Amino acid sequence: MVRTAWVTDSTAYLDEELKNHPDLYIVPLTILLDDEEFSDGIDLTAEQLFLRLKQLKTPPKTSQPSMGAFHSLYEQLSKDYDQIAAVLLSGKLSGTVSSSEQAAKLVSIPVKTFDSNILTYPMTALLKTGMKWMQDGISLDQVIDRLETIRATNETYVLVGSLEQLHRSGRMSGIQFFLGSMLNIKPIITFDDGALKVKDKTRSEKKAKEKIVEYLRLSYETHRFKEVYIMYGLHEVQAFHWRDELKEQFPQLEFICCPLGAVIGVHAGENTLGISWFTGIQ
Repeated sequence: MVRTAWVTDSTAYLDEELKNHPDLYIVPLTILLDDEEFSDGIDLTAEQLFLRLKQLKTPPKTSQPSMGAFHSLYEQLSKDYDQIAAVLLSGKLSGTVSSSEQAAKLVSIPVKTFDSNILTYPMTALLKTGMKWMQDGISLDQVIDRLETIRATNETYVLVGSLEQLHRSGRMSGIQFFLGSMLNIKPIITFDDGALKVKDKTRSEKKAKEKIVEYLRLSYETHRFKEVYIMYGLHEVQAFHWRDELKEQFPQLEFICCPLGAVIGVHAGENTLGISWFTGIQ
């Protein structure tokens, strides 16, 4: 039997199943706080990050894993595995995919690098789906082809907790930041082929949530998927409250709450709240 190692980055949400998976390996991104370097998820949690953000003298930064980090891991995995599947956060938001692709050229073991076009739990959902297909006996090439099809069915909508942080990190243009901050507009951010895009603008978070519920209802009535992911920056109570509200309106759906993590928190802020689903995962 072909042995496959699975690799992802630290922006993925790891439930108990993945934490204990013997063939899953994590490559951390780096967070820079006042010239002090931290490995995401290893020596800096989201809670610690948001506490530090209030005390920083300079804007925080994040950095992709180096090509060398991937190369070292892939060389190590080549001793015990026949192939590697790397499911990573959007290449439009980070150079993590590029680092993996460069490292793959330097090792003898076959490596498939898959750009999820997304992050956190939606990326985790793709990872877990790929693992299941592999267990069912589907080849890695076929798994990647299927994941590409599923990837295109994602819908994600985010209420960013801090437009200023998103702007300072280079993920939102100056004009969009100005409109949001000066006119008290609450933009609904979505992903377009892996890149951030303003889907709609509302005057309040309440109206933004109502708009997102409309998107969810229309999508569910058309595709009848089974699960929805609710993502939050720091305040899980806010996420759980929204989950309970949505459960009343959509009792057939399973709602999974998960934190965004420290790297995403650097760019989005502690009050960020998002929702995501794949119409192609039935």
